[in-house]
Amino acid sequence: MDECELDLLAKELEADMSSVFKDIDREIEKKTATLSIEEYESIQKIGQGTFGEVFKVRHKKTKQHFALKRLKMEKEAEGVNNPNGNYRYDFYLLFDFCDHDLAGLLSQKVEFTQPIRKAIMHQLFTGLYFLHKLVFTPFAKYYSRNNVLHRDLKASNILIDKQGHLKIADFGLARFTVGSVRPDRPSRYTGTVVTLWYRPPEILLNCRNYDRPVDMWGAGCIMAELWTQYAIMQGESETGQLNLIMGFCGSITPEVWPGVQNLEAYRRANFQTDLKRHVREKLTPTVNCPSAIDLIDKLLVLDPSKRLTADQALSHDYFHEDPPMGDLAMLSKSGTSYLEFLGQSSRSRHPNGAIPNRFQTGGHSGSQIPGGNFHGMHRRNIGPGEMLGSYKPRVGNHNDPDTTFGHERIY
Repeated sequence: MDECELDLLAKELEADMSSVFKDIDREIEKKTATLSIEEYESIQKIGQGTFGEVFKVRHKKTKQHFALKRLKMEKEAEGVNNPNGNYRYDFYLLFDFCDHDLAGLLSQKVEFTQPIRKAIMHQLFTGLYFLHKLVFTPFAKYYSRNNVLHRDLKASNILIDKQGHLKIADFGLARFTVGSVRPDRPSRYTGTVVTLWYRPPEILLNCRNYDRPVDMWGAGCIMAELWTQYAIMQGESETGQLNLIMGFCGSITPEVWPGVQNLEAYRRANFQTDLKRHVREKLTPTVNCPSAIDLIDKLLVLDPSKRLTADQALSHDYFHEDPPMGDLAMLSKSGTSYLEFLGQSSRSRHPNGAIPNRFQTGGHSGSQIPGGNFHGMHRRNIGPGEMLGSYKPRVGNHNDPDTTFGHERIY
C-alpha cells in the first residue's frame, strides 16, 4: 500500500470516527438533564482535590443519595472576565453514590474472606473486559470495540455500592486506543499516566505505544493488595519504583522482555542483570491461596505482551474452584461507609507522629468518586519488613542526567 492509499485510508477512518462521536453525543444528550442544585441537601463532604470537592447529598423529595461533585472554575472564570458577559461560575456533576472505595475498606482493616476477594476481582476483570474488548452495540457498524484504556487503576478508584456492585471510577486519564495507520508509525500516548505505585514498567521506561496491559498490571497490584492491605510497591520516584519492581519481578533484560532494548530509557540505564524473579516467594506468606498467587504472578509480568488479558484472567482456575464468589453487599451490612477521604486524617497518622519518608510518593492520584482527579494518595502504615518490594537494586547513576529516567510531558 503506497502513501496515497494510506492517506486515503486515514481520511476514511477519520470520517467514520466523526460519525461515531456524533452518534455518541446524541445518545449522551438524550440521557443528560440539567438539574437544580436547590433540589439537593448536603450530608457530608466525602472528597476534595485540585479540581473540586465531592459531597454526599440527598434529594429533598425522593430522599435518594447521590455523590455531587463541584468543579473549581475560578481560573476559567478569570479567563472570561468581561463586563459584557453573563457567566456561570459553579458547575456540578451528579453521580450514583457508592458506600465504599477499596482503599477505604483496606485501610480500615475490613476483613476480606476468600469469597469476597474473589468477587471483587471477578467484577474488576469483568469491567476491564468491557472497557478493553466488548462490542459497542449501538454503533457496532462503525466501531466494533470499546478500546478504552483506564490508565489510573488503583484501590481508591474501585467503588462498591450497598447492593454489592463494583464500579471502576475516575476516567479523567482514560482514552480510546487508536490503531496505527502506518506500520512504521505506531500510535503514541502520553507517559504522564497511572499513579506511581501502580505504574507498569513500560510506562516507567517511557514507552509511548502502550496498550491494555497497562491496566492489567494495575489489576495485579490491586489483587495482591486484597491480602497485604497496602500497596505492594511504594516507590518515592520513577527510578525508585523501577527498583522495587525489579526486586519483585527480576531484572529487566531483552531475554525476559524482547524489544525492551528499543526503548531509549532502557538503553541509557545501568540495570542490574542478575536479579531473580521472586513474586511467588514473596506473596506466599501473605496470600494463602495458590491459584490467587498464580494469577497475580501472571499479571505482574515485565513483558506487557505476556501479561494476561481481562478475558484470560476471568478464565483462570482461581475463579472456577472452591470457595465460590461471595456477595459484596455483605460489606455494607454494618451500615458503615468506608471511603478513603473520610478516614484520611486518622489513617495517615504514623505512630511516631509523622509519615515515614520511604512511604511518600509522587505521581498522579485519583478520586473516590467517578469523574474526579483528587490528589493526595493515602499512605498506609506498614510494619518493618512488610513491603514486598523492599529490595532496591541500583538503577543508573542518580547524579548523572544521562542515566536517570524522566517522561516527556507531552499529551
